[in-house]
Amino acid sequence: MTRKTVAEEHPEEPVETSSAAGACVLVVLGGGALAVVYAVSPDAAVFTIWAAGMFAMWRVARSVRRTANPAPPPVTEGAADEKPQFTIVEDREGHCTVQWTEGA
Repeated sequence: MTRKTVAEEHPEEPVETSSAAGACVLVVLGGGALAVVYAVSPDAAVFTIWAAGMFAMWRVARSVRRTANPAPPPVTEGAADEKPQFTIVEDREGHCTVQWTEGA
């Protein structure tokens, strides 16, 4: 068989990656580093956990997107003179009807 025939018989399947795998590796590495710090000094390990938590909170607070202008856009010129497309009428207590107008 030639190389091309083998490739046609066994096409490569796409490899599915997992973001959880990377997180698990980071947790294991961080846990190992924390174990070393704890072996040296338990107080230093507690301080390290607090510092990592504060750093994580700071990063999250800095990444929050702020709304540039939450106000709705201004009404276009002449739009205030147009008739509304619908009218809401309360027929009886707790029941409303919407009346549509054509060509508004």
